[in-house]
Parts: sequence; structure tokens; C-alpha cells
Amino acid sequence: MTLMLCALLGGLGGCSPETRVGMASTVGVIGLASDAMIKPDYMSAALMAYAVYDPAAPNWEIQVIPLDEERVRMELRFRAMVTGGDGEARTVFMRNARNYADEGGYAGFEVIRYEEGIESTRPFARRYASGEIRLARGSR
Repeated sequence: MTLMLCALLGGLGGCSPETRVGMASTVGVIGLASDAMIKPDYMSAALMAYAVYDPAAPNWEIQVIPLDEERVRMELRFRAMVTGGDGEARTVFMRNARNYADEGGYAGFEVIRYEEGIESTRPFARRYASGEIRLARGSR
């Protein structure tokens, strides 16, 4: 089977006894000559980049600060290593305010104050939003 694979893909991967089949691509199969191509320096750089940019992390950090029985302040900060996010701060704020009111058993809420902008922090600027809501008691 290996000889047949090498015969079929000999021109693409340059099969030799040390060659192993790496990953499939649109061009063909890439053969890795040895593990020396994956150096520890490259691996550590890739892990650091992933830790900073973690694509699975949520885009917004949300801090909820109860001010009294009826009022709550919400502070939102956008991830630093992501571009975009225009216009979504208000939607995220409203969704979280609605969830907070629903989970607390309130009939609804009123937005008292809301602002958003960009903080020019080093090394990356970050979007932020801040708002205050008044929770409404009553029958649902």
C-alpha cells in the first residue's frame, strides 16, 4: 500500500523512506521530510499567538455592577486583537440587560444611560460600551 501511494504521489510529495504524508491540500498531499521543520521556536510563537487571539474566546467582556435594588451598571469591553464590531455593542448591551432582568424575575428594564466609544490603549485600541438600567418590578 505504501509503495503504491508513493508511486501515485511520487511527483507531488517526493516520496522517500523518510517521507511521511502530512496534510491534504487542494494541490495534493504535502510530504514532511522530518520533524525538524516544526521547530520549538515556531511552536511557542504559534501558541503565544493563539493565547492572545484565542478565536473561541467571547468578543465582549461584560462586567455587571449592581448599584442598588433597582439600578445596574454594565461595562462592556471588546477584545483587543479583533477588528470590526461596529454597531454590535448596543445589541450585546440590550441582550445582556434583558437576560439580567429575566433571570432576576423582573418584568422589564429601562435604559437610563448608554455610551460607547474607543479607548486608545497601548498597544491596541479597544471598543467599549457602558450603560445603566433601571429594573422594573411588576407582573409578567
